Amino acid sequence: MVSKVKRLLIGRPMKSNELDHEKLSKVKALAVLSSDALSSVAYGTEQILIVLVAAGFTAIWYSLPIALAVLGLLAILILSYRQTIFAYSQGGGAYIVAKSNLGVHTGLLAGGSLLVDYILTVAVSASAGTDAITSAFPSLHGHSVLIAVSVILLLTIINLRGVTESASFIAIPVYLFVASIFVLILSGVFKYMAGGAHANVPEIGSAVSNVSMFLLLKAFSSGCSALTGVEAVSNAIPNFKAPAEKNAAKTLMLMGLILGIMFTGITLLAYWYGIVPDEKATVVSQIAESTFGRGGLYFFIQGITAVILFLAANTAYSAFPLLAFMFAKDKYLPHAFMVRGDRLGFSNGIIFLGVMSAVLVAAFHGNTEGLIPLYAVGVFIPFTLSQLGMMVQWYRTKPQGWQSKFAVNTVGMLTTLTITLIFVITKFSSVWMAFIFLPVVIIVFHRIHSHYMNIADQLRICPATDKPCIKGSTVVVPVAGVTRAVLHSISYAKSLTDNVVAVYVGFDEEEIHKMEQKWEEWNPGVRLIVLRSRYRSIIRPLVKFIDTVEWKTAATDHITVLIPQFVTKHWWQAVLHNQTSLFIRSYLMNQKDIVIATVPYHLHK
Repeated sequence: MVSKVKRLLIGRPMKSNELDHEKLSKVKALAVLSSDALSSVAYGTEQILIVLVAAGFTAIWYSLPIALAVLGLLAILILSYRQTIFAYSQGGGAYIVAKSNLGVHTGLLAGGSLLVDYILTVAVSASAGTDAITSAFPSLHGHSVLIAVSVILLLTIINLRGVTESASFIAIPVYLFVASIFVLILSGVFKYMAGGAHANVPEIGSAVSNVSMFLLLKAFSSGCSALTGVEAVSNAIPNFKAPAEKNAAKTLMLMGLILGIMFTGITLLAYWYGIVPDEKATVVSQIAESTFGRGGLYFFIQGITAVILFLAANTAYSAFPLLAFMFAKDKYLPHAFMVRGDRLGFSNGIIFLGVMSAVLVAAFHGNTEGLIPLYAVGVFIPFTLSQLGMMVQWYRTKPQGWQSKFAVNTVGMLTTLTITLIFVITKFSSVWMAFIFLPVVIIVFHRIHSHYMNIADQLRICPATDKPCIKGSTVVVPVAGVTRAVLHSISYAKSLTDNVVAVYVGFDEEEIHKMEQKWEEWNPGVRLIVLRSRYRSIIRPLVKFIDTVEWKTAATDHITVLIPQFVTKHWWQAVLHNQTSLFIRSYLMNQKDIVIATVPYHLHK
């Protein structure tokens, strides 16, 4: 039944040689890897306005120069990451760049920030998409967390079906969103030019007495949340069809162009229409209502905006598993993240991402505004380290024309560093957790790496001197009675060696006497050792006996404990039995350097 449900949800298993078919074209890659960045236009302008309206309605004109500064930063980042794509075509983005040029610790900080940021990406996208739905249908406000978690579950299942299939699913709504925003912008501009917008908005340059530089910097840093997701293309280069780096670079440039146009248009319309943030209606919702009224087009834009905000999480679902794979390959994450699933994706990374983001949504009660500052700081740290790493790369290798490349990355590094500091200073109350969580994450990376290194040291052999040691064998069979399961186990044990001993642990003399009589009557040709347990423990007397056998025979024999176990036909029937064999096996596996084997006997009714 479980297998059938899995096949229904995930699809048929794919052969390893089908991996090339899972590579993305530029059209599909733009949809999958740009959905996060493109969707940020739904809340980027709103984050700027939320800060500005604290100084009064007149201050909203500052959204225009702030948006211009955000666009300048976008251009710098696009050019910088384009250089990264060609310099590090194996993917990995900030993690690989920082590790190669700034050292392992810096690389772990950059990569760890990105891993955390991808979890936040899914949480923010799900929360923001829920906000768009509840803006159109206010009665659903009380179910925000349930809606967001349900969408995360759906996205996880879609991505477990494979990169190509998830891209095909996502491409249509992403391009519909882009088209609908362009229609909204063109219609809004036309209505404004025709005199259809009657909002009394403050003129550009209007004096606002209580606007400080601190407030403007805070608004700018909030608007930079629209730039999250820009780095995803450089992280996921291996997902592109050949030539991967050229296709990735073209996709990145196109994404930057589309994002810049949409962000500019939404910001202009918000200013022209005098839009201010509202808890029950997003900025895009208010612009759409002002442009089209609350009719079919309005609900279509709200619906497709909600869908794209949900699907923005797919950028993380594409990039997180690849980055986790690289960490696991370098032994900083569990090796489970290196395993490809039935559909050739890194399934464990996909599932881990879904679970962690759902937990985050529940913990923050679906509050997008509470997640976005932490989300943005998590991405600007790797932005900065990536730029710094590329500066070191150009200066060290000095390829032809390196000076211009160095200059681009220098400007990018100084800008993103400034924004990171602005975030930390202006929104410390929202981002302080990062300064606790990131060091903890890096410590975990080091502990995992240390574990793998220690295991390698302990398991490593010297081929010249370390040879197999040939010994005899002594088999100990714990028995609870004279049964077919015991018969099956004794038969197998005797096929291995003549040194077989059965062990019975009894709690009272009457039970022990009955067992000895049955064994003598059966006479399987194996000696029965009876152990008396004063405290009704089976494991303690058994372990003491095994210690004695080890002491006597370890020099000449390998010790094997062969555990009989009957297996019920139905899973629920197992609950009716004590499962003592499982406890014995579990204890011995963790305590003794001996061979422990289970001989199953399957029941048929």
